[in-house]
Amino acid sequence: MRARLFLLALVASLLTACSTGPVKRISPPQVSVAQLSVQADGQWQMDLRLQNFSSMAMRFEDLQLEVRSGDEVLARVQTNADLSVGAESADIHALSVQPTATGRVLAASALADARALPYQLSGKLQASPVDGRTREYPINFRSSLHPAPGLSGVLR
Repeated sequence: MRARLFLLALVASLLTACSTGPVKRISPPQVSVAQLSVQADGQWQMDLRLQNFSSMAMRFEDLQLEVRSGDEVLARVQTNADLSVGAESADIHALSVQPTATGRVLAASALADARALPYQLSGKLQASPVDGRTREYPINFRSSLHPAPGLSGVLR
């Protein structure tokens, strides 16, 4: 009788262990500015860091952002990132951005004075698991960019 009960418990625990796979957790992504390079024509080359906190690969698609410093709009970004990022990983999406007149002045001032440029990103990002449906995530991020030593016109 004991052996039968033990065998039944063993089979039940094995079936339970086999029925569950790895946990698939989808977490909201994060977007930040990895680098901003001021070009000779006044445009910006902006490297956005797309961070995937999910336990599975995600496909980042449509991205709409407003870049601000305090109350001033520095630039508006709308792009189709079309980028797959592995589980709990990040990748860079480079794009050309047309800054506002205020954005040009504030970036030039930060570079000339060798000081930080605080910024906020707000907007939305559409993303989906590689084999799932697309969801829209709000983006709200604050940080600052600092002049990169030895690199003219670059804020990191």
